[in-house]
Amino acid sequence: MKPFLTLDQGAFHGRRVLVRVDFNVPLEANGRITDDLRVRESLPTIQRLMKAGGRVVLCSHLGRPGGKREPSMSLRPVADHLGKLLGKPVAFVDECIGERAEAAAKKLKDGEVLLLENLRFHKAEEENNPEFVAALASLGELYVNDAFGTAHRAHASTEGVAQHLPSYAGDLMRKELEALGGLFAKPAKPFVAAVGGSKVSGKIDVIKNLLPRVDTILIGGAMAFTFSKAKGGRVGASLVEEDKLGLAKQILQEARERNVEFLLPVDVVATTNIKGHGENKVVPFGEVPPDWKGVDIGPKTVKLFAERIVKAKTVVFNGPMGVFEVKDFSAGACGVFAAAADCDGTTIVGGGDSAAAIQQCGFAGQVTHVSTGGGASLEFLEGKALPGVAALQRHAQAIAKSP
Repeated sequence: MKPFLTLDQGAFHGRRVLVRVDFNVPLEANGRITDDLRVRESLPTIQRLMKAGGRVVLCSHLGRPGGKREPSMSLRPVADHLGKLLGKPVAFVDECIGERAEAAAKKLKDGEVLLLENLRFHKAEEENNPEFVAALASLGELYVNDAFGTAHRAHASTEGVAQHLPSYAGDLMRKELEALGGLFAKPAKPFVAAVGGSKVSGKIDVIKNLLPRVDTILIGGAMAFTFSKAKGGRVGASLVEEDKLGLAKQILQEARERNVEFLLPVDVVATTNIKGHGENKVVPFGEVPPDWKGVDIGPKTVKLFAERIVKAKTVVFNGPMGVFEVKDFSAGACGVFAAAADCDGTTIVGGGDSAAAIQQCGFAGQVTHVSTGGGASLEFLEGKALPGVAALQRHAQAIAKSP
């Protein structure tokens, strides 16, 4: 991975620091935050900049307001909650550019924090509009990107601003890139990938990018039934991508050619009602009865997958093993995460549904790293360049080349 500047390399005392954070948190109608994980994950960077005497100007999006001011998506409740976590008031301004935002930023003293209003109240944020970029960049003298969860977006606050200001990766961004980047540098062997989710089409690039690197791939989730049908198995009413059966056969062939152990389930939990209100039973993989749907890996598969995970030196998880949101269908996801907790190697959990699943199962604190970025971690594992990261890397390269 190309280098980028970290907070260790910056001088922030007395300077306005524009910090892109990911405060896209779930809010109730009364403004109560129901899950503040993303806010808490940002604390190390914010507190470090405060301690260094920086004048911290935070910016974030929340939800999808479509470029219009939507009161229910205001970041004001987040400013209040952040102040409680920091033990110090956090100023808030109901705009992210313009005179009021400029005045609020210039009013800051060393160690103080300001949160700007939702960036996506402006269409120009997602359009990476040059004028919007310049206006946002004018609020800071330095820029820190600590929002890995939006690093796959070439937006004004994630990519554009980095072209105007000296740019650094925040502590969360650095932690994410070091953890995920280690999977493609020199991962300790054996290297196991557990890939789940609903569709092969959504994970094909991840699988193809991992095949040359891993020793074993464990396949779960609804996507397993596309592989099952490709091999001639009976899938009942399970979710299958009919147009991806040929692709599934190609993946199986490539795994054989690369001598990669490609493990499909040996048994699955099938149901007559995916919401958990029907009859459930464990059946052999490839023998799902008509009108029944496969919704989780079975106990024999959990044991098989756990054996590979526990013995691994590097494990990456991307996508849950089943419909973990329904309690009756969560044993597979929790079983493989329990094995990860017993693994002595490096265990990395991709964001999105994978992060939600391990949190629900209670093992998030027992693995090496749980990513905060769903789409960003997925694209990273696919081997794609993330615009927000590339912008930081370009700045570091420009600094290195300067006399």
